[in-house]
Amino acid sequence: MTGNKKPIKPESKPGPIRGYIQVYTGDGKGKTTAALGLALRAAGHGFRTYFGQFLKGQPSGEILAARKISPLITIEQFGRRKFIKVTEDFEEEDYRLAAAGLKKCLKAMLSGQYLIVVLDEVNVAINLGLLSEKKVLAFLDRKPEGVEVVLTGRYAPESILARADLVTEMVCRKHYYDKGVRGRKGIEK
Repeated sequence: MTGNKKPIKPESKPGPIRGYIQVYTGDGKGKTTAALGLALRAAGHGFRTYFGQFLKGQPSGEILAARKISPLITIEQFGRRKFIKVTEDFEEEDYRLAAAGLKKCLKAMLSGQYLIVVLDEVNVAINLGLLSEKKVLAFLDRKPEGVEVVLTGRYAPESILARADLVTEMVCRKHYYDKGVRGRKGIEK
């Protein structure tokens, strides 16, 4: 930020823009990264993004980066510190964290403080039964006109895809995970 520690003031408010609903889904890598890129673009213009991460509670590079440009990007995590495997039974805490996360995202969306609200991995939370499709659709029903909402994660349900204005599907053609490469700091974490 060229030595200036104060947040950049937007040259002009987003004004009467129409916010859309975007979905980034599919089995390919890059859904969260695409949403972060959108948040970074908005920050470049002085606009704020609220980024709610479902199922995630581990430290990551995006959280460290967001702290450096706060309050332009705010990230909150709604998951336990351990990675949740789809083959294990969920704990009551997993359901509680997901429900509390959706409430925090709603509060952020209705606050008037954010141009963009991202529900990262919300599609997976729906698929795993941690959040109901009905509650996420009710969330979208309350979207103010000037707020852009982004829903990420594999397994986006048809009802969410139908509601979206933009759907991008990431397709995995090849991945080094198949060779046993684990998540790397600064690349996947």
